[in-house]
Amino acid sequence: MYENLFSLEGRVALITGASRGIGRAVARGLAEAGADVVMTARSEKDLELAANEIRGAVTGRVEYYPVDMSNRADVDELAKTVLRDFGAVDVLINNAGANHPQTLLETTDTNWDAMIELNLTSQMRLTRALAPQMVARGWGRVIYTSSIMAFASNHARGIYSATKAGLVGMMRAQTLELGPAGVTVNCLAPGPVLTDMPMSLLNEEEKQQFSDATALKRWGQVADMVGPVLMLASEAGAFISGEVIIADGGLLCRTFGD
Repeated sequence: MYENLFSLEGRVALITGASRGIGRAVARGLAEAGADVVMTARSEKDLELAANEIRGAVTGRVEYYPVDMSNRADVDELAKTVLRDFGAVDVLINNAGANHPQTLLETTDTNWDAMIELNLTSQMRLTRALAPQMVARGWGRVIYTSSIMAFASNHARGIYSATKAGLVGMMRAQTLELGPAGVTVNCLAPGPVLTDMPMSLLNEEEKQQFSDATALKRWGQVADMVGPVLMLASEAGAFISGEVIIADGGLLCRTFGD
């Protein structure tokens, strides 16, 4: 009765920021669940490596398109191209994003605008372009990669936190707008996960502090993010919408010290 609950056979899934880290792991997880997968990122070389790795493990279709998600024309063209080549997008994973730390007093308009464009505006534009065909078919899944930084922040992370909190608010509005047509909209909010982004921004002491702050006393692995996404993308999550799935190893349970 429930053996196909997490199956994505016959579905098309588009994942942005899919060449590395969480996006790459999620792309493979969706492909292994039976979906035809479309991967996007800036680097064609990284995309090719990631796509070929996944192709070697699945029988479904895996394609990639190099795209600069901070370029509005590229985002609009991506939606048109994928719909032309695949006929539909059933599952949209808005995962692309960046973090360029600046304190409030250091914040430049250039950095603010660039991060808002990539982390928030591009995701709205891609969803806006692909939602109509989901509505028309009466089925769709939209998943945004937010962050626990939407709920708690850190030094010089103001812009990043603002964009990730913005995704949560936008997701909840879209839930109400698209829900009557059978489209669910949710956020995944990872905590400390071993990807290139935090590893490049934190020193060794800060890395240990994040590990110690989780209830599980470890950093998350990218594989830890695949299960929540599969739930939200499949029939297993059919009655989940407007929610933020926090995958942080229990970090946000902590208040003051040990």
